[in-house]
Formats: sequence, C-alpha cells, structure tokens
Amino acid sequence: MKPNIVILDYGSGNLRSAERALARVGAEVTVTPDFDTALDADGLVVPGVGAFEACMTGLKGVRGEQIIGRRLSGGRPVLGICVGMQILFARGVEHGVETEGCGEWPGTVERLEAPVLPHMGWNTVKAPAGSVLFAGLDAATRFYFVHSYGVREWELRAGEGFGEPIVTWAEHGVPFVAAVENGPLMATQFHPEKSGDAGAVLLKNWLGSL
Repeated sequence: MKPNIVILDYGSGNLRSAERALARVGAEVTVTPDFDTALDADGLVVPGVGAFEACMTGLKGVRGEQIIGRRLSGGRPVLGICVGMQILFARGVEHGVETEGCGEWPGTVERLEAPVLPHMGWNTVKAPAGSVLFAGLDAATRFYFVHSYGVREWELRAGEGFGEPIVTWAEHGVPFVAAVENGPLMATQFHPEKSGDAGAVLLKNWLGSL
C-alpha cells in the first residue's frame, strides 16, 4: 500500500509542487490544514517559504505546532522543508525581530553572512555516513536552495532529543545546516521537490523510512 502523506496547509509553501513530487515517488498525498488528518497520517510534511515570523503565525493558526509536537511524542514521522525546517528550531531572528519557533531543536535561525543573498540555486551538501535521506546520492549531487537565513550552529547535545542526530551541512559564505535526521523528525533547508531526480531519491528515501 502507498504511504499516506499529509502536506500541512497553513498558508505557506509550494504545496502543489511538493504534492506532485511525493506522488511521483509513490505516496498517497493529501494537502490539508485539518488537525486530525495531519495527526493520523503515516508521514507529515511541513513546507514553508518567506519570513519566519509569518510562517509561525500561519502555523499556529492551524495548531500546527501542536500537530508536530503530538506526532513526535508518539514517534510519528515529520519532514520539514525550507522555512518548514527553520521553524522547528527554538527561534528566528529577522531584521532585529526575534520570533519563537516550535522549539523541537535548540538553535537560532539567522541571516547568512555571504556576499550575495539570497542563496539561490544549486549547491552540494556534506552528508555524514549513515544518512538515510542521502542514501544512494554521491558527494557531487546538487540540491536547489532559495534562502537568506539558516542555522549556522548546531546546538543539540548528545543525550538530548531522539538520540544522536545526523546533521548535513552546506556552505554559502558560511557553513549552515542543510538537513537534519533526528529519529522521526527530519528536515531539509533546500527544496527536494525542486531538486529534480536527486530530490526524488531523497523523498523516496524518506518514504522508505516511515
């Protein structure tokens, strides 16, 4: 049977492109803001584009932070994408304004220090050994990024959260977190749904982990 995936619709994100990409790799996909449907799905995808503060406002409007928290407390998979990854952290700072995130991981989303922003286009990543998301993809594989903010320091320490996380890094001016695999909670700063065949492999790997 196809895994049942919900893409959480809270007013932010490339919902249709994510829907098509997941369907392409074998998922039964529903796009909805409904609390119970999102809670009961085999996997939940939290997309996000734009400002951290706006995404958190939209997320709270559909009780998305509660959905994420309740799913994770039961070990049920969640995948964040782009700003949908950023809001999983404790806080975001944009234009001097600090906004509280979901707090599933400690850390701050802040502006990258780079000569050209936004970071837009294709970039490689450095995935550690043992990664599930990047299985079958080599070091030269490129993924599509569009962002000016990111997490520049990983703060979760050993013994916290769901055990030892696998953190993948990329660089644009400075190193930043490109992806995280932490038990049922996974996320990518880049857009797998816009990353062609490489993104399809990653999404298929995620489905295979459910």
